[in-house]
Amino acid sequence: MRKTDGLFKLIGLCLLAGVLVAGIMFPVVGAAGVVSNQASETVDKTSSDLADIPPPLVTTITDSGGKPIATLYDQYRIPVAPNQINEATKWALLSAEDKAFYEHHGVNWGRTLRAAVSNTAGGDTQGASTITQQYVKNYLINVVYRGDKSGQDKAQEQTLSRKLKEARIAINLETKLSKDQILAGYLNVVEFSRQIYGIGAAAHAYFNTTPEKLTVPQAALLAGLVNNPITFDPWNHADKAAKRRNLVLDRMVANQKLAKEDAERFKQEPLGVVPDTPSKPASNCTGAGPENGFFCQYVEDYLIKAGMTKDQLYTGGYTIKTTLDEKANHEAKVSAETQVDKTQKNVANTLSLIRPGKDRHEVVALAANRDYGIDADKGQTTYALPSGVYNTGGAGSSYKIFTSAAVLNQHVAGIYSTIPVGNGYTSHVFTGGGNTCAPTGPPLNSRWYCVGNAGDYGDSTTLQNALATSPNTAFVALEDRLGSTGPGIDMAIKLGMRNTMASDTGGRPVDPKDPKSVPQSKAYGPTDRSPGFGAFTLGFSPLSGLELGNVAATILSGGKWCPPTPLSSITDRDGKPVAVKEAACEQVVPEGLANTLAVGMSKDDQGSGTSAQAARDAGWGGRPVIGKTGTTQNNGSATFVGGTPQLAGAAMVFRPEGGSGGLCYNGVGNVTTCGHGSMYGGKTPAQTWFGAMSKIMEGQPAAPLPPEDPEYTR
Repeated sequence: MRKTDGLFKLIGLCLLAGVLVAGIMFPVVGAAGVVSNQASETVDKTSSDLADIPPPLVTTITDSGGKPIATLYDQYRIPVAPNQINEATKWALLSAEDKAFYEHHGVNWGRTLRAAVSNTAGGDTQGASTITQQYVKNYLINVVYRGDKSGQDKAQEQTLSRKLKEARIAINLETKLSKDQILAGYLNVVEFSRQIYGIGAAAHAYFNTTPEKLTVPQAALLAGLVNNPITFDPWNHADKAAKRRNLVLDRMVANQKLAKEDAERFKQEPLGVVPDTPSKPASNCTGAGPENGFFCQYVEDYLIKAGMTKDQLYTGGYTIKTTLDEKANHEAKVSAETQVDKTQKNVANTLSLIRPGKDRHEVVALAANRDYGIDADKGQTTYALPSGVYNTGGAGSSYKIFTSAAVLNQHVAGIYSTIPVGNGYTSHVFTGGGNTCAPTGPPLNSRWYCVGNAGDYGDSTTLQNALATSPNTAFVALEDRLGSTGPGIDMAIKLGMRNTMASDTGGRPVDPKDPKSVPQSKAYGPTDRSPGFGAFTLGFSPLSGLELGNVAATILSGGKWCPPTPLSSITDRDGKPVAVKEAACEQVVPEGLANTLAVGMSKDDQGSGTSAQAARDAGWGGRPVIGKTGTTQNNGSATFVGGTPQLAGAAMVFRPEGGSGGLCYNGVGNVTTCGHGSMYGGKTPAQTWFGAMSKIMEGQPAAPLPPEDPEYTR
């Protein structure tokens, strides 16, 4: 436990013990007894609150090597111990606020009586609080009632009962803590404006220094601020701040803690604060910068989904060590931005990378062509494009992976089985949907589901070759043989598309109050009256790129699904480990099936495979890889999902703001929105994936894919 945290806890216990102080009454005429009783009714609860509620601290997020990448906080606070407060700071504060601090026992009775009489009689409001009493009040305002305007107002109302309660607790504090501990406690809690709390944070934010190194004029400026941080803000009100600083210097002279000639010299010095605004880190994931911000956002989203509240995350003082590989993330960012300009209107290009494993699936990179930030004119966004369900256009033929997995699972076909292709196919199982045609046989319904191919694929091929060349007709025919979309949807969920399939058809969380808001798994799945949407295998629905990448990780982990975790470890403010409730890994398909499916997906980068040209352009060099491209209707979005045994992931290009129409590929770095597009999964997505992975995997051994299982080959 750090000394400063121990001090906070001791102070809380002392405040709690304040209820034991009995019979302390202001020596004011008869009414004081009544006031004492009123105060006693609230001391118990207040003291208990103070003991149980620690002050907000800064949460730090680091990369996999422990290097800080972002800070999350509600109050910027850097706790300090008593021995970190120098003489200049001590005497500047005490001269300004409580020059008798070392003589009284928590309450300055003379000042208190004068203020009480004046305030009760309706005269001018007068302050009489000692540093000890101010500490109690500031703890209530800045800690206990943080965010509670009513509670904050009560903690500083000018009533005798409130003063009595404050005095009783202050007196008890003085019996439990040393003067220097009380002073440190106060200086750790008090506000210095602009989310800056405590002398540690103030020294850094105002002067880029530490409390031990504060000079006399610097200390005088900060000591003057605590009286009214907004009025004496040196950036907004430099003149008022200078006058207040000089007044503190005069009081130090009067208190015999500073020579007059030194004070006059210090008054001539400029304020000396850092230019423009305080030097403090960003209070949220924008501080992670344009590259790492998306990863930071996923950490926040992941922890909140795991049960941590945002308030806990932003006030708990945690150290969160993540799985972020900054080199991999940088290469992913460079590749995504190379393929699509960051300022291109309504075009997002993302890449998510995950490390396969049977015990953990660690996320190592989350990148986009867009920068993470709040300036939209510069192409920035704070939407979680790589990890959230933001691609509403769909994955296209990458979803044929799920039909293939279902086919293998039910032994409808093996990866080397010959399956029919043809240039057109009419489903007698699925009806309606996006593509319809008149019945060609005995009509069970008024319209059949019909599908064609973008090219001539011949009459038949193997399932392995179909995964590489992607004829639509072959997979709708396989879906027919499964009888419904149920097996494919089940495989999508099992292999990794869990948040995706739980979102509604617009990619939003399901609204339980809206009967039309249902999860994709239900909307596209079979019912008593329908076998489901036959186009499911063609990937027309919203999805998360991170989850699509985790599908490849599951396949390369022998069918072991694990949640895509960004967490390596978490410790609390005391350095103790914090457990996070993460979903358990599951063996979702037989290992032999997963291994054989990986072999089935291993030809996409070769010969006539849809990503072969992208692999060659990136100098992939024959390293074993699984892959599957996807392109949606009108070429409005496209994907590539792939992986090696060491690293898996998915790239997507899509219209983040939605809208009809397609994406036009006009060469590397030149992708635009258009009417009917020319984008394909083998272009920008595959180029992004191979472009990054060729750099990330450089120097690593070429690991072989797992062996196929004969049970799933024919």
